[in-house]
Amino acid sequence: MRDVTATGFLREDNSGLELVFERTFEAPIAEIWSALTTSEGTAAWIGTWTGDAREGGAVSFTMTAEESAEPEDVAILECQAPSRLQVEFASEAGVWHLEADLREVDGVTTLEFSQLLDQGQDITSIGPGWDFYLDRLVASRTGAPMPVWSAYFPALSEHYAGLG
Repeated sequence: MRDVTATGFLREDNSGLELVFERTFEAPIAEIWSALTTSEGTAAWIGTWTGDAREGGAVSFTMTAEESAEPEDVAILECQAPSRLQVEFASEAGVWHLEADLREVDGVTTLEFSQLLDQGQDITSIGPGWDFYLDRLVASRTGAPMPVWSAYFPALSEHYAGLG
């Protein structure tokens, strides 16, 4: 198993408390946008979806790295190609508000991914989960082996417990 690192940090803004992650890609912004917003792109690292992916639309999303995952409803709150995506997941775990912001400088694209946290949400599992999935995104782009969940949880939980 390869070493993994907890990368999330907390930030407070006008919306509330966010758990934030960054990943950098040696790729044009359009390629990373496609990895986040097309069903083919998301299938490579997190899941598949069907539906209306335009701003104001909704999709049915199924995570593919989890056994017996059920489809979840996802509302597309904002979709400003190729730089900003805001979605809201509704599942039995509650409602998750997620944002992805992309910027490109000299052919290098930075993804800032965040989840708005609700009171009482357990970031000791949410944080390792997003590190896992974002590392899967990186692996899908670089050809590296896909990460293994057991390397992330509970190993990274202590980092996230210390953020609170």
